[in-house]
Amino acid sequence: MSQPPDPARAALERTAHAGIAALQRGDAGAARAAFDQIVASGRATPQIWLLLAQACDMADDRPAVHGALDQVIAADPGNPYALVMKGELFGRAGDDRAAVNWYDRALTAAEGLAGLPADLIARLNRAAAARTALNQKFLAAMQASLAAAGIDVAAAGPRFGEALDIVAGTTRPFLQEPTSFYFPGLPQTAFYDPADFPWGKALAAAAPAIRAEAAAVLADRAGLAPYVERPKDRPAKPHSLMDDPRWSAFHLMRGGAPVAANSARCPATMAALTGLPIPVIAGRSPMVLFSILAPGTHIQPHNGMLNTRLICHLPLIVPNGCRLRVGNHIRQVRAGEILIFDDSIEHEAWNDSAEMRAILLFEVWRPELTAAERGALTAMYESVSGYGEG
Repeated sequence: MSQPPDPARAALERTAHAGIAALQRGDAGAARAAFDQIVASGRATPQIWLLLAQACDMADDRPAVHGALDQVIAADPGNPYALVMKGELFGRAGDDRAAVNWYDRALTAAEGLAGLPADLIARLNRAAAARTALNQKFLAAMQASLAAAGIDVAAAGPRFGEALDIVAGTTRPFLQEPTSFYFPGLPQTAFYDPADFPWGKALAAAAPAIRAEAAAVLADRAGLAPYVERPKDRPAKPHSLMDDPRWSAFHLMRGGAPVAANSARCPATMAALTGLPIPVIAGRSPMVLFSILAPGTHIQPHNGMLNTRLICHLPLIVPNGCRLRVGNHIRQVRAGEILIFDDSIEHEAWNDSAEMRAILLFEVWRPELTAAERGALTAMYESVSGYGEG
């Protein structure tokens, strides 16, 4: 049985339509009067409060705008329209820090939402631009204050400089986020200094012989496989280079064992790795390969599986235009210059050249782990690898 018409509701709907029409023609007074009438009835929805906020904003009655927006946000905390309007109000009032906070919330709330109206998209775009400008203004003021206090930011070191960028909102912290296993209490260090590893000089000295072996592999390409291969018995995690030969691997050791045909072709490489602190874990490690990146290829941001290891790159064949980013730090990749980094921190790589890039890639234990921890981790990883086997 259909419900009988509600005359009061119909009247309020007519009032709402009249208020919207007044907004569209720029008549702030008539629009506000219409929405105030609905509020007085006690039947205002968050949408009516938002429309009232727009009418009050058109009349530049800022206290009334704040009051109406507070009603919207109380009922709908993630309403991007109300959040961005809050940011605009504080921006006009000169409260930069409050404006940035509201812009942050609005832009976060809008992420992933489809079908946003064009006027809201325009406001969000302006909010993003305003946030960037305000962050730069804040950073400049902070730098001026530090200079007045006699602080040399460059002399304070790169960690302090990165901290300034984070507090100013021009970047964010990048921390260890391994996809499979997290070991607590390890330092959040993106790149390690190769000079701190006693085996680094000998490995760098062996680079010419290793480079010759990598060049021979590139010449005939036998034994190359996509670096990221679809697993046979498990669901594949999304990856932009899945089964893509633009990022290829020539495996010398894989799953803890030598790849006989490949390692036999590279005796100098295998000899150079002798004695390095490479994990020996049945079914898992050592893992040693030549990583080949085709011209114009970008390895998208990703995180490694574990934070108990470091990844070592010995660049071998490296044209200009090759870079590696780990967290907030970007390094140019240069032949013979070892890079050691924590791959559990978000990282990505580029080959912007017109030639192939080839590096030797392997893993080592993190130096902060004790011998007892390494032993326990080895046993734990092997138990995971062997679990469920017949």
